[in-house]
Amino acid sequence: MTAWLAGGAAALLVVALVAAGCRAFAAPPWRGPRTDHFDGRHFHNESGAALHADFGSFLRWRFTRELGPWHGEPHAAPGPPPPRAVTGGALRVTFVGHATVLLQMDGVNVLTDPVWSARVSPVPFAGPRRVRPPGLRFEDLPPIHAVLLSHNHYDHMDVATLRRLARDHHPRFFTALGNAAFLAAKGIGPVEELDWWGAAAAPVAGLTVTAVPAQHFSNRSVGDRDVTLWCGFVLRGAAGAVYFAGDTGFGPHFAEIRARLGAPRLALLPIGAYRPRWFMGPIHVSPEEAVMAHHALGAGTSVAVHFGTFVLADDGETEPVEDLDRYLATAPAPVRPRFWVLGFGEGRDVP
Repeated sequence: MTAWLAGGAAALLVVALVAAGCRAFAAPPWRGPRTDHFDGRHFHNESGAALHADFGSFLRWRFTRELGPWHGEPHAAPGPPPPRAVTGGALRVTFVGHATVLLQMDGVNVLTDPVWSARVSPVPFAGPRRVRPPGLRFEDLPPIHAVLLSHNHYDHMDVATLRRLARDHHPRFFTALGNAAFLAAKGIGPVEELDWWGAAAAPVAGLTVTAVPAQHFSNRSVGDRDVTLWCGFVLRGAAGAVYFAGDTGFGPHFAEIRARLGAPRLALLPIGAYRPRWFMGPIHVSPEEAVMAHHALGAGTSVAVHFGTFVLADDGETEPVEDLDRYLATAPAPVRPRFWVLGFGEGRDVP
């Protein structure tokens, strides 16, 4: 009970601080032409459904939550340094933690939503704290050529990490509409902004990055809800296509991505922060829905992300993996999906 009260108090403290200083934390709004998912002021999901619970629902969740157990491994050893590059059609994936993954293909090294900070919060003394260190030491990273940023939530767009990458690796940052102004104000760049289905060339010739729809939302404060866009990404090169979902609920966009861009060789699919379903369901897939997404995409291999790193919802530390294993076990062996759960810092070559 004490831990719950402490967690609830910390969350409300962060909300109060953000509300008091919303201008300092808020993202600048995107200004551009109206589209089927932008009304001139706010972005919307493809379905058009309202996915955001109101503040009363947030308080209901915080004060009635049933948080699963978290123990963490604060002194876990990092994984081995990855290779400097992979070529010749090889594709390698290394799980760092949460939504941070190192992708290596066609001589290009790419990070997804990189976070090496101890907390994901607007303030350094409150908010979700890392329960285990990153699976790779920052110093062991190979040269990073590109960074994919799915949206502006603190557990996906970590300013301290992005500044360090910009300083030490000089990558190109790819993100959705509206985020470039915020990143530029923080000294982070160069940034390539993309609308859904927009494509750009990666830093190495022959590799393209396409932003694709996701079912989520954006904000960094209480006054900037949905003024910037959120997305997933498809990275395509000689080694094939890789899909990174970012944060998303389950929706028709998975099948649409396959129809437009083909089945990916590798899909990075979130499995955590899904309970309670009445609150988290519209914006975070469950493990069962992640397998449904794997099938909708026609992915050759999927890798689980977005679990076991930060306490963001009511599912326990190991619950997403246990639920995923339980659901996969119901599929007959000849057609069982290739859906990997990598250890923190573990790298594998993708078939």
